Amino acid sequence: MPARHDGGALRGGAPRAVWCAGEYDPRTVSARSVAADLVKEDRPAHLVWHPGTGEIVQLLPITRAARLLGACTGREGRVCAQLVVVAQSRTPFTGSPLAGLDAIVQWLEEWGVARRWPAGPPLPSPQSYHAHRSRKDWARGGHYGASQVPLLDRPDPGGIDVRRVTGPDTPLAAIPRPRVSGTTGGPRLLPRPRPQEPVRPPQTDPPPGRSAPLHPASEPVPVGPSAMSN
Repeated sequence: MPARHDGGALRGGAPRAVWCAGEYDPRTVSARSVAADLVKEDRPAHLVWHPGTGEIVQLLPITRAARLLGACTGREGRVCAQLVVVAQSRTPFTGSPLAGLDAIVQWLEEWGVARRWPAGPPLPSPQSYHAHRSRKDWARGGHYGASQVPLLDRPDPGGIDVRRVTGPDTPLAAIPRPRVSGTTGGPRLLPRPRPQEPVRPPQTDPPPGRSAPLHPASEPVPVGPSAMSN
């Protein structure tokens, strides 16, 4: 089921593979059905894979860019394989059988995609919406979740077990922390300064033989306008 349009020529750089969850229920949807939807929407991936049945549908040659990640990011790398798993990000696909996975990872390795995850394991959804998406990690090449790709705002594939994907010897980077909302490196907002208290003259003792004036309790004490209310 080849797609009619691809994303154009690749621009070079470290080979990489991006794992996406199609947000389909694998109990009711086939890989061929998901592939047909992607072609109809004109955003084909390279492969669509059903981990329960082992069904694999290739839509584009790996030597051309796919269209799922967008026109800019999807063209970065000598290889930028875009893989759609028939799964949902809230239920990581590595918790189910992974029929046909070894053939996919070996195929990627033959095209130079190293068995490593430079950005660490993908965060679970919905925390993955706030993943760092570091350009430095992306430039190294290897395997990534869609939630780790710069310029993307996707939560998938969720908190998958990366060693079930690329093997038990996969080196593990630290689990990334979600980006704290509001800490984007922009200008810092300083707190509003508090008004200074007016300096009052020191109290002087009344002259000998005279007492300080006192207001009776029934007399109102004058206040400034700022202390008044409607």
